[in-house]
Amino acid sequence: MNIKLTIGQFYPGDSVIHALDARVKLAGTFFFIVSLFYADNFYGYLAAFILLSAVIVLSGVPPRLLLRGIRSILFIIVFAAVFNIFFNPGETVLLEWQFIRISYEGAITAARMVIRLALLITASSVMTLTTSPIQLTDALEYLLKPLKKIKVPTHEIAMMMTIALRFIPTLLEETDKIIKAQTARGADFVTGSIMKRAKNLIPLLVPLFVSAFRRADELAVAMDARCYRGDTGRTKMKVMKLRGRDAAAIIILAAYSVLLWLTKMA
Repeated sequence: MNIKLTIGQFYPGDSVIHALDARVKLAGTFFFIVSLFYADNFYGYLAAFILLSAVIVLSGVPPRLLLRGIRSILFIIVFAAVFNIFFNPGETVLLEWQFIRISYEGAITAARMVIRLALLITASSVMTLTTSPIQLTDALEYLLKPLKKIKVPTHEIAMMMTIALRFIPTLLEETDKIIKAQTARGADFVTGSIMKRAKNLIPLLVPLFVSAFRRADELAVAMDARCYRGDTGRTKMKVMKLRGRDAAAIIILAAYSVLLWLTKMA
């Protein structure tokens, strides 16, 4: 079993997208994801696809990495499509046989769901692949900064979210190693009833939890040894500053939002 996921990984590079301010990339990705649910026709999705394709080309990220991210959630995409096709009632029936009923409206909803999920995962992967964990932490903390006025620990929240995101691929690699090791010892994770396969997961979950707690303890000791005290008296070696390319990216996002609004009227 080979587990691959691109979200949480960083692909070093010197592209235009890598050089963008992390705050712009994080806010832009969030805006793009929201726009996917605002679009409701072919032209809207086409505009989103063109924008994302341009970003991918400018980022220099190998397409195989992005396809790997899509492949890792292929089951979820297929399940969402099948669920919407067969369980979404509609007036225009395309196929009806015994208990199977496929409507035009259900097929359209399923297609929209597949497109949204694929574009959402790809956009999130591009953002994390072109943004280092440190930059992501600083950007998230800055965007959450207004919450400090109501005593919300924004720095700690940003740190926890970034660490969790960073350790996703690490834990998945650890899971893959444990599965291979247990399979070599005769464990079976793919055959038998659901209850049997659930019981067979115990030899996988126990060492995985032990490994996760060990890594967390090592990280806590390392942070304590470096006198980490949260946001108190903390300074930054690299101060984030908006530049001309960041302004250009904001203008492009504004133009994309206008174009998306026009597609709603088409």
